[in-house]
Amino acid sequence: MATTLAKAAEGSVAEQTTHAARIEHVSKSFSGPAGSQLVLDDISLDVAPGEFVTLLGASGCGKSTLLNLVAGLDKPSVGSIETPGGRPALMFQEHALFPWLTAGKNIELALRLRGVAKADRRPEAERLLELVRLGDAYGKRVHELSGGMRQRVALARALAQDSQLLLMDEPFAALDAITRDVLHGELTRIWDETQLSVIFVTHNVREAVRLAQRVVLLSSRPGRVAKEWTVDIQQPRRIEDADVAELSLEITEHLRGEIRRHGQH
Repeated sequence: MATTLAKAAEGSVAEQTTHAARIEHVSKSFSGPAGSQLVLDDISLDVAPGEFVTLLGASGCGKSTLLNLVAGLDKPSVGSIETPGGRPALMFQEHALFPWLTAGKNIELALRLRGVAKADRRPEAERLLELVRLGDAYGKRVHELSGGMRQRVALARALAQDSQLLLMDEPFAALDAITRDVLHGELTRIWDETQLSVIFVTHNVREAVRLAQRVVLLSSRPGRVAKEWTVDIQQPRRIEDADVAELSLEITEHLRGEIRRHGQH
C-alpha cells in the first residue's frame, strides 16, 4: 500500500512539472444589452515551467480577459485552466501601490498576506528591492518614486507572492521609451535569475519579440489562437536588433491581416 501511494505521489509531482499553466478549450462570454458576446473562443495553450510567453493581439481581442481567467479573477464559460504551482502572481499596467505606505511596506503587505512572519518581512522586502535594483528605496513613499521605479516596486511586490507563475498585463505601456527599454532588460535578468514562468500581455510587437521565448497571436472578435512563433534569438536582446526587427515585421503582417479580416481600425 505504501509503495502504491509513493508511486502515485511521484506521478503527481511529475505531472505538475510538465506545465506551469494549462489552458484547455477555454471560451468566455459576457452578457450585455445586445445579448451574449463571445470574447474568447476555444483557446488551448500550455506554458512550460520557466517559459516566457507573450500574448499579442489588437485591442479588444481578449488578452486581458484570458490573463484574468488564468489569475483566477474570473471563470471560463467553457473549458478549464490549471496552474499546478498554485495561485499566480499578477502585475497590472497601473502600479496600484498604496500611496500611504513606503515602497518597503507595500512589499511587506504582500508578504504578510502570504503568511510570512513579521520578523522576516523587512529582510525579505529589502532582498526583493535589491533584486529589482532599488536597494535604497525601502523608506521612500510612492510620490517620491518615478514611474519606472514604481513599476519596479510593483514587480517586487508581485515576486513577494512567491508564485512560480507571473502574469503581467501591459505593465510598461504607460512608460516612456527609454524607461521601458531599461525595464525590459531588468525583467529579462530577473526572469533568468528566478526561472519563473511568465505570461506577458502586450499589443507592442517589438516588446513581445524582445522579451519572449514564444509569441502567441490572438485573433479578434472573438479571441482565438491565430498563430505562434518560437523566438530563437539569444538573450539579452535589444529592441533595435536586426533579428528582433525582422521577426517583428513578420508578426506585424499577420496582426494586420487579423485586424483587416475582422474589420477593425
